[in-house]
Amino acid sequence: MRIIDLSHLLAETMPVFPGDAAPRITEASTVDEHGFASKTLRLGTHTGTHVDAPAHFLAGGAALDRLPAARFAGPGCLVDVSRLAGPRIEIADLEGDRDRIAASEFVLLFSDWAKRWGSPAYFSGHPALSEKAARWLAGFKLKGVGVDAPSADVMDAARPAVHRIFLSRGIVIIENLTGLRTLRGGAFLFACLPLNIAGGDGSPVRAVAIL
Repeated sequence: MRIIDLSHLLAETMPVFPGDAAPRITEASTVDEHGFASKTLRLGTHTGTHVDAPAHFLAGGAALDRLPAARFAGPGCLVDVSRLAGPRIEIADLEGDRDRIAASEFVLLFSDWAKRWGSPAYFSGHPALSEKAARWLAGFKLKGVGVDAPSADVMDAARPAVHRIFLSRGIVIIENLTGLRTLRGGAFLFACLPLNIAGGDGSPVRAVAIL
């Protein structure tokens, strides 16, 4: 068994979505002074590699504490959209993987945008699904859709249509994935277990692929 980490490092210096507060990681105790080490974390629920629950955009939508752990793990497939000419991912870019998508519970879209992590360019111009393509994907029996970009929607979207399409169908969204290149051509299990936060609209995750 091989486990591939698909998560960015959580650190105070990490990139955050424009307008979000940077995480703070402070020492609450140290081995030298207290005999044990512990840290205090202060961070948003959508910091770094994270999952969006329906409650993120839908009033009355399911929060993390209403979703069983099984909703965050299952067979996955990678769809390579790294060679697209434009910023929108259309149905035609996905149809060639229809059978693999139908056999999966998680679809991870590899745009290779994660290579921009840490630069200002990461938060502008990333590829995103069109509304038609999102509805097409939502027609499959999926648990989740993951992207190696800061959002499932374009950054300047007037309304988060792609988020609403998936979340209204109970399909969680995993954002800021990395390392997807290593999954091209192989079958894998995907897991993105969030913290069990009461009323949680999202949570950082340690996303992994299990080969």
